[in-house]
Amino acid sequence: MKAMVTGGAGFIGSHVVEQLLARGDEVVVLDDFSTGLEDNLRAATGGDDSRLRTYRVDIADDTAAAIVRQEAPDALLLIAAQSSVKVSMRDPMEDARVNVIGMLKMLEAAKASACRKVVFASSGGTIYGSVDEDRLPLREDYPTAPVSFYGVTKAALGHYLAVYRMQAGLDYAALALGNVYGPRQSPHGEAGVVSIFAGNILSGRPCVINGDGRTTRDYVHVKDVARAFVLATERGTGLMNIGTGLGTSVNEIHQLVGIRLGTDLVPVRGRALPGEVRRVVLDNTTARTELGWEPRISLDEGIVTVLDWLRTLPAGHPSAPRPATVTSA
Repeated sequence: MKAMVTGGAGFIGSHVVEQLLARGDEVVVLDDFSTGLEDNLRAATGGDDSRLRTYRVDIADDTAAAIVRQEAPDALLLIAAQSSVKVSMRDPMEDARVNVIGMLKMLEAAKASACRKVVFASSGGTIYGSVDEDRLPLREDYPTAPVSFYGVTKAALGHYLAVYRMQAGLDYAALALGNVYGPRQSPHGEAGVVSIFAGNILSGRPCVINGDGRTTRDYVHVKDVARAFVLATERGTGLMNIGTGLGTSVNEIHQLVGIRLGTDLVPVRGRALPGEVRRVVLDNTTARTELGWEPRISLDEGIVTVLDWLRTLPAGHPSAPRPATVTSA
C-alpha cells in the first residue's frame, strides 16, 4: 500500500510513519516542519528511508494538493493541523485556513486521485464540548458541541468527510483521539501535560497547573494511537473514539510523574484556560469492534517511556528538558 501522511514528521505522525513502514508500506510524508522534526523521521525509519519520500509543504498551499494528485496514495492520513486551542481562540481565521481550507484541499485532491481511504485525526477532547458527566465515557453518538474554534474545525471536518463519502464514495475513518502522550512529544508546547511535567521535574522546576487541576482527560499512548491509524487504512468507517475509557486528572498526572521520579515538588497554580473542557473520557467500543483495536500500554508504563526518551536526548535537542511555564491537559 502507498500511504501518505500529512504531519508525518510530527509527534503522532512520525509514530504512524514508523508503523506503516514496519507493515511494509511505501510512505509519503507532507510536513511544513513548523513543529515536526527531521529527528522524528530518522527515529521512525531507523536509518532506512528507502521506502519514504518527504515533501516540505504547508497542507493549505496548492502545492500540497498537487503532490497528492501526483502521488495518488491508496490511503491519505490527515494528521497535520493547527493544533493549539489557544491559537484557535486568538486567531480563528488562521485556525480555519489550515484545519478547514487546507483539509478541504486535501480531500478534493484525494477524490481526484481515486484515493481509497482517508483517515482523519479528529479530537475526542474538543468535539464533544462540555459534556454531561453522567454519560461518561462518551460514545460517538454523543452530540458534538465544541467550546473552542479548534473543536469546531475538527467537528466540521467530520461532517465534510461524511458528505464526501455520500457524494463521491470517498471512504473515511475519523479517529476522535483522547489526550495522546508518549516519546517525541515536546515538553515545551502548550499541551501535552505528561511530557511537560516530565521535562520540568527532570529539570528540577515546578510545574504549572492551570485551575484546580481536576480537569480530567483520557490519556492514550502514541504507539496505541499509531496502531489505530494503521488499522484504519484497511478497516472501519466513520467516527471512532480512540481512548482508554479511563479518566485521569492533571493533579493525578503530576503525582504519577513525581512518584516515578521520586520527587514531591509542589506545583504552581495558574488560572484556568478559556475554551477548555472540564472532563472527557471516551468509550472505545466502536474502535474495538470496527478496527479490532484496543489500548495496550497503561498510563504508568507510558509515563516510563516518556521519561526514558527524555533522558536520552542530548543537550541542545529541541525537546531536551528545560524550564517550561505553561501547561494544559
